Amino acid sequence: MDELVDSLRAAGSVFAEDEARILAESADSPAELDSMLRRRMEGEPIQQIVGWAEFCGMRIRVEPGVFLPRPRSEFLVGKAIGLGRPGCTILDVCCGTGALGVAAATGLGSADLHATDLDPAAVRCAAVNVDEVAGRVYLGDLFGPLPRSLRGRADLLLLNAPYVPTAELPLMPREARLHEERITLDGGEDGLDVQRRAILEAPLWMAPGAHLLVETSDIQAESTMRLMKLAGLAVTLATSNEWGATVVIGRKADSDQR
Repeated sequence: MDELVDSLRAAGSVFAEDEARILAESADSPAELDSMLRRRMEGEPIQQIVGWAEFCGMRIRVEPGVFLPRPRSEFLVGKAIGLGRPGCTILDVCCGTGALGVAAATGLGSADLHATDLDPAAVRCAAVNVDEVAGRVYLGDLFGPLPRSLRGRADLLLLNAPYVPTAELPLMPREARLHEERITLDGGEDGLDVQRRAILEAPLWMAPGAHLLVETSDIQAESTMRLMKLAGLAVTLATSNEWGATVVIGRKADSDQR
């Protein structure tokens, strides 16, 4: 184990001890462990090597190219759980692995979860995760593939759309640039292309009193808040220095206030 840790540390791993433990527990043989170590030292994300990522205390299945759930997104999940209730309807748009929706549904105890993604690989991956909470995944752009019967029914709408400005993609960590598809990262010129379309359509799918939670950056938070206000939502900003996370929360008016 010490040699494994030393090798990972020499390759630049910040969490060498944790990664050594994960690799050792996941390998079925010394030969497989050597292969996994070699892949990690070449820069492949450890989550893709072992096939899962730890998120909110769960193991979320991942596949090559699919956007990996980030620890900071656990902050959004915590906020969603605090706003939801058991059995509520959750929409997870741009779901990637489905981690946000699955974690929120699990934290609430039960939920009617529906998730969408434009990437076929993400949908295949998310289907395995979402099935654990009896949810459904749909292939398509934003709300497009969802059943019309869900309009006006969502109690929680979760959105972690790509929000990296195109010009800043070369500045991202090497692991993300080489091992996650560009479509999962690129948010257009200002980073808000996908977010903008989703936020403006979101109220059509939200029940009275429902909440929309959007992960964004501290720099883009004001723009995200303006978009939500334009969509007619009451807006609050939630930040966490511990998680390095910024979440904008929009609430749709109750029916008796409209």
